[in-house]
Amino acid sequence: MAFSLKTKSRHFAAGLMALVGVASFGLGSAQAVEVQEVVSKGGIKAWLIEDHLNPLLTVDFSFKGAGAATDPDGKLGRANMVSGLIDEGAGDMDSQTFRGLMENKSISLSYDAGRDDFTGSLVTLTRERETAVKLLELSLTKPRFDDEAVERIRSQIVAGLKQQETDPGSMAQRAFFKGVFGDHPYARPVEGTFETVNGLKVADLRDFVKQSLARDNLVIGVAGDITAKELGPLLDAAFGGLPQHSKLPEIPSVTPRFGGDVQVISQDNPQSQAMWGQQGMARKDKDFYAAYIMNYVLGGGGFSSRLTEEVREKRGLAYGVYSYLANLDHANIMMGGVATRNDAIGKSLSVIRDEWQKMKEKGISQTELDNAKSYLTGAFPLRFTSLGNLSGMLVGMQSEDLGIDFLDKRNDYVNAVTLDDVNRVAGKLLDPDHVSAIVVGKPEGKLSF
Repeated sequence: MAFSLKTKSRHFAAGLMALVGVASFGLGSAQAVEVQEVVSKGGIKAWLIEDHLNPLLTVDFSFKGAGAATDPDGKLGRANMVSGLIDEGAGDMDSQTFRGLMENKSISLSYDAGRDDFTGSLVTLTRERETAVKLLELSLTKPRFDDEAVERIRSQIVAGLKQQETDPGSMAQRAFFKGVFGDHPYARPVEGTFETVNGLKVADLRDFVKQSLARDNLVIGVAGDITAKELGPLLDAAFGGLPQHSKLPEIPSVTPRFGGDVQVISQDNPQSQAMWGQQGMARKDKDFYAAYIMNYVLGGGGFSSRLTEEVREKRGLAYGVYSYLANLDHANIMMGGVATRNDAIGKSLSVIRDEWQKMKEKGISQTELDNAKSYLTGAFPLRFTSLGNLSGMLVGMQSEDLGIDFLDKRNDYVNAVTLDDVNRVAGKLLDPDHVSAIVVGKPEGKLSF
């Protein structure tokens, strides 16, 4: 959720994984991971990675296209509010009973609403998986939305909205998305506004569940101590009660508007925070991995990136600076951010702009390419040390249509990129003259990108 209403639940899940030793997870490399497709008798599909080293099971799932972009006008924040309430009591159990049973059985269940999708995650010990699956099923098909829980979660969201009013990062993000997406649903805040959140009724929340959570937009990833034969019946038990078809509004594709402008939001703060962006690249584009490597060298590689070297290490202008490729279902952006002193933000943006231009014109070196490949391929297997990472990746692989053999092929995709590929893509993609930026603070001097 936008305000991490499930922080306690997520921390509990992390603690549960640590308790049973998932840090020493048994799958040491991508090549050691076998992904199985399981289809239940009821026709529900999931991708599964078995690992019986620890008595633990994780289930991640996503309802595609059911995110906050579907919130009706005047009801912004509806999906977000549902994500905070759907596991606050279900069936004949009120919130205290429902969550007490989860705690007593060492079960973690949480939900989240993004712009595109509505997602959930279940973590359970093997011995409690039938109870966990029953709680999951009840939360999806019979959420209660009791008055006490609704008002408690509403008050938490409102408190988060108040905090966002003065949080530079939140202010920059809201202004950025509004500026580049205009009247498109992506321009609207996921968590809603004071007016819309306070106006949401229980009927609105029930409408979301009825219209959005269905089998035809459901994607499931499972990892851990369960066999394919055992998983089938659990899929039917957990998700079989959902309606067959969702009733979601159509969200149009949109081309973000980047005019090369810098907008300042004045805030009496010793620091200024900047967010910027330009047109990005689709995940399915044939040049995506070349763009991925290019961004790693430019600003996505932490201390290995050019932006960190030029802005932080050489000039001491900021503690951190970064860039990344952001892929939404209906738009693609290349974004970045930096926070620094008011008297240093102008110089920081100037240096970042110079690096953007330099990368566009000259690309990267063979040494930078080799180092990027070495890190990106070497670090990839580290993602397989957590069951939660694996089940989440299985959802992403299906959602992005990457193929069931993606874990075996991913490093080959990276290694296949040539220096000419990266430099050609850098020249084509990077567009420093049309980067739009938002600066929150009291910046000193001239600002431009």
